[in-house]
Amino acid sequence: MSSKLQGKTAVVTGGGTGIGLGAAKRFVAEGAFVYLFGRRQKQLESAVAELGTSARAIPGSVTDLADLDRLYQTVKTERGGLDIVFANAGTGLFAPLGKITPEHYDQIFDVNVKGLIFTVQKALPLMKAGSSIILTGSSTGVMGTPQFSVYSATKAAVRNLARSWAQDLRGTGIRVNVLSPGPTRTELAIEVVGEEALTTIGAATPLGRMGDPMETGAVAAFLASSDSSFMTGGEVFVDGGLAQI
Repeated sequence: MSSKLQGKTAVVTGGGTGIGLGAAKRFVAEGAFVYLFGRRQKQLESAVAELGTSARAIPGSVTDLADLDRLYQTVKTERGGLDIVFANAGTGLFAPLGKITPEHYDQIFDVNVKGLIFTVQKALPLMKAGSSIILTGSSTGVMGTPQFSVYSATKAAVRNLARSWAQDLRGTGIRVNVLSPGPTRTELAIEVVGEEALTTIGAATPLGRMGDPMETGAVAAFLASSDSSFMTGGEVFVDGGLAQI
């Protein structure tokens, strides 16, 4: 493994499992120190035990601004600054048009959009030229998906946030890009979609299978490193080709 992130400090939200953990593993392997932020203490502790001394768990929710303040104060105190933010925390539930409730809307937009916005905004004072912000999008953000319109709309919003923030960050040297997974074997995806349905979606991709979180994590490491130094406001799909055909 190379050391493309040697000495870097990263925050990964939703970092206890799935794509967040896959990215954290790759960040650590490339030399970074990683703060894992999430709501589930048990999963965070398990992840840190796996990652070793280059990781630290901070429990909290992206929907709680005080939790985010506590996260970034800890990073500032212990590391002095921040090089990578992977705003990955997300949630999703099915609801077809006609059965969408205000509670359904609020739950998904609060995590996927509001939580992501403040995860990034509160990190900015700790970031400097050469830093990288990565937002988790989804192949659903550019596709029509039955019963998944609210979730899909949040991911379309994430895509435009990256475009707009690239403009806001002109002159700072801070880059922002979207990483958009497709069918990936994660705990959340299996819980929401179901393993059988997820396998069927994976089989429909040109590569004919589901993705692995480590594959997505490898792309996150690319976006975090100087290898992607001339990329901002962009979107990289790690979807087996699902949204490309």
